[in-house]
Amino acid sequence: MTTEIFEGPFSISTDNSKLDTALIQRFLSQDSYWAKDIPLEVVEKMIAGSLCYGVYKGDTQVGFARLITDKATFAYLADVFILPEYRGQGLSKFLMRVIMDYFESQQLRRILLGTKDAHGLYAQFGFKPLEDPSRFMGVAKPDLYTKKES
Repeated sequence: MTTEIFEGPFSISTDNSKLDTALIQRFLSQDSYWAKDIPLEVVEKMIAGSLCYGVYKGDTQVGFARLITDKATFAYLADVFILPEYRGQGLSKFLMRVIMDYFESQQLRRILLGTKDAHGLYAQFGFKPLEDPSRFMGVAKPDLYTKKES
């Protein structure tokens, strides 16, 4: 089921067919600290396997986020961004309200995310440091997409 929510001149949609995959890939590969040089094919694959949220002004995409979720108990929030020229207009909060409404409506037990610099935003929506981070483990390849110089 597709969701579309409006607030002033902006909207958020979960309709993947509306997503501007080239814009998402360009932002993630060039402007994010977490997905440098990510290829378009990988972005297309991650979109296909996620619950995605596009943020729009009219028909123009201005932001994005996705949940990797089993839609029953768990979700991981990833790739959240608003284009720089649209920041400062409350769009991150609008996006997080919509995402957290889904979290509540599905009665998920846990939602996780990783951030380097947006703790203040996420804290407003109930996120806090893990109570016992020693219980969590991971494998990371942060430079997987970085182009290698020959």
